Amino acid sequence: MTQPLCILIGAMGGEGGGVLADWLIDAAMHAGFPVQSTSVPGVAQRTGATTYYVEIFPQARDTLGGREPILSLTPNPGHVDLVAASELMEAGRAIQNGYVHPTKTMLIASTHREYAVSEKAAMGDGRFDSDLVLQAAQTRSRSAVLLDMRALALQHGTVINTVLFGAMAGSDVLPFSREACEKAIERSGKAVQASLRGFAAGFEAAMGRVQAATKLGDQIKGIDVLPERVRHMPEALHQVVAAGVELTTDYQDARYADQYLDAVDHLLKVERANGDTLDVTRETARYLALWMCYEDVIRVAQLKTKRERLDRVRREVGAKDHEPIYTTEYLKPGIDETASLLPPALARWFLRKLEGKTWHRSLYIRTDTLRGFLMLCFLRSLRVIRRHTFRYAEEHAAIRLWLDAVERLMPNGPALEVALAGNLVKGYGETNRRGHRSLRALLDEADKGASPEHLRAARLAALADPEGRQLSGVLQRTVAAQPIRIVRKPRPELPSR
Repeated sequence: MTQPLCILIGAMGGEGGGVLADWLIDAAMHAGFPVQSTSVPGVAQRTGATTYYVEIFPQARDTLGGREPILSLTPNPGHVDLVAASELMEAGRAIQNGYVHPTKTMLIASTHREYAVSEKAAMGDGRFDSDLVLQAAQTRSRSAVLLDMRALALQHGTVINTVLFGAMAGSDVLPFSREACEKAIERSGKAVQASLRGFAAGFEAAMGRVQAATKLGDQIKGIDVLPERVRHMPEALHQVVAAGVELTTDYQDARYADQYLDAVDHLLKVERANGDTLDVTRETARYLALWMCYEDVIRVAQLKTKRERLDRVRREVGAKDHEPIYTTEYLKPGIDETASLLPPALARWFLRKLEGKTWHRSLYIRTDTLRGFLMLCFLRSLRVIRRHTFRYAEEHAAIRLWLDAVERLMPNGPALEVALAGNLVKGYGETNRRGHRSLRALLDEADKGASPEHLRAARLAALADPEGRQLSGVLQRTVAAQPIRIVRKPRPELPSR
């Protein structure tokens, strides 16, 4: 007995999931097949996805003798023939909900990641392990086509739904030909040539049954592109330190990158002298680069005016090259943000005058206008005075305390946990202040001779609870009672050549 073909599509806003469903419906209708579709809208910003469910009865209506098949409005676990996901975790959701069956379901998914809000908001590394989904995709489905569809879409100047549609057509599951799918795209009249290019790329990739066998993000820069000083370091440090040099150079300048390398070089010599495994140097190098590139007003303006960011905005809204876009940036500087740009002495006087007060000013800057964009460019240009600002003095004094503690504890064992604690300081505003408090508490515990196990428990508690309650429980004292700021007077910056 002929059964309907059940297709479940998981996509996020702006990826054209609805257009993809329309293409399927159009191709089915022109083939004379009864078809029905429903959709469940999700929420933007990766707290949910929109799912589209399509059932196609693969028998021409004129052969049914006036009978009409009864099609379902919702998918049923164990009865879905094709699951298509525009992002890896959407495939994981479908697997977790039982829609992917090992004897029935063909799974087609993009292996790239768009991180969920919960992943981004985590104090530590909140990313879900992509390898778990990749393994489940292989073992829990009848067959899987897994490839980076976002990369293919960007390569061909189109949206990911076109590549996904091509992969579905190349999977031999749809009851109509490649030509029928391409005709559906042409009839839609929407960016036809670009959509056909993306469709062809997805179709050819699916025909080759591309499998994502490697761990995401494992690409390592070639030795020929490594900075000279990094080239002479042990290979175990190349990837992390090269990324740190790239980040610190972009953040400030080449001299700033040299400061970073001087600190890494010094720590490397200390660790080698103690015969350790380079784990401490590698993890310190990782979090040192991130900390040195702390988020201030200057950095925000720099990121908002980057060409890559402006191009990404155009892609996200689907604007063509000749079409103007209107953008409004929202900024909310407060007392700390204002003081951070002042010289240290003036900033302390400013903070004393406004102690106990709160003040924020909401700014809406139209960066599609010359005046608004130049305002951000002016803030970006303040990078030349960053080394003379209050925030720079405070952050680098705290960095120096942390690096000194790592070096001091190197022979005794807890150095790695102290190095990993550099991840506590991140973000801006109250999040940044809490991170400083937590780190200082851990450094105090390390100075008292705490074991690596105790420091690890404290570090994980601080990462698990941004409010500091879990950390206070581990340390048996109130962390929040410590001073918010680590230093009150200028201290030497990181060494530079």
